[in-house]
Amino acid sequence: MGQALVAYLHYLSVFLLFALLSIEHVQFKLPLNLRRARSLIITDIAYGICAGVVLFSGLARVLVYGKGLDYYLGNSLFHVKVGLFILVGLISVLPTFVFLNWRNSLNAGEIPQVSARQGLLVVLVIRLELLLLLVIPLLALLVANGYGVSG
Repeated sequence: MGQALVAYLHYLSVFLLFALLSIEHVQFKLPLNLRRARSLIITDIAYGICAGVVLFSGLARVLVYGKGLDYYLGNSLFHVKVGLFILVGLISVLPTFVFLNWRNSLNAGEIPQVSARQGLLVVLVIRLELLLLLVIPLLALLVANGYGVSG
């Protein structure tokens, strides 16, 4: 039963991660207004928490319920999958810093100022995150079906 619950939590958090990032993409339109700016901060925090759930439920699946650590460590596609997840986490820092830098403006009741260049960069990063997140489940499926194992 534990294996099924952890797998369900993992799948659910992956779907939610993608949904939250999609919400960020839709909400981030210039010019901003106070409601959307506040909502973006909350959505981004939820996205970070959800990414943590994906990570920890994924670790539980690998370490406790999976095919054994040796299987995953010996699978090149698993390394690519984890690498892409880390890359998504690293590039997601940019939108997070942009959103969190709005706190003082929002606390003062002011609309955060975002340059066209910064806005474009945030949109491009979010789109890249979405693209990379689409590839990760494919890699997971391939790993689960034995692809990427040497020999």
